[in-house]
Amino acid sequence: MGFTEIFVATHDAALKRAAALDGGAAAAPGAVRIPEISDFEVERLGDLAGAAVHAKGADYELAMVDVASDSLLGAPAAMVRALAELLSYETEGEGDVLADVAESWAAEEDMPFGAEQAAIYVRQLAELAAGIDPATKAGLYVWTS
Repeated sequence: MGFTEIFVATHDAALKRAAALDGGAAAAPGAVRIPEISDFEVERLGDLAGAAVHAKGADYELAMVDVASDSLLGAPAAMVRALAELLSYETEGEGDVLADVAESWAAEEDMPFGAEQAAIYVRQLAELAAGIDPATKAGLYVWTS
């Protein structure tokens, strides 16, 4: 298995990045590259994040964004919101929500990393999601080899 790269871009920029990744490009600055996972594991993270911020049941399924690339998927708005909320979600005595999500994600079947590395990835992805400015028409994209 290869890797998955998650990044923020406009639609056109995402297509260009996908073409570069299809050609073997190195990791882009600001992108999160996670070895040995697929889009399925990213969707599972969306489900876990949604449940943690009490937005369970929303659509966290990644969707194909353009026929030009079958390896490029877009994260739905609900997933972007849930991930962004992990950074500031207020709980009453429930502990660190981001760490709990990371621990649950790492415990998923066949995950290639433990809770400590998952926490780093989840924080990076939450920060990407929180940094998206809707005025720029940017979105969160997932490319999987």
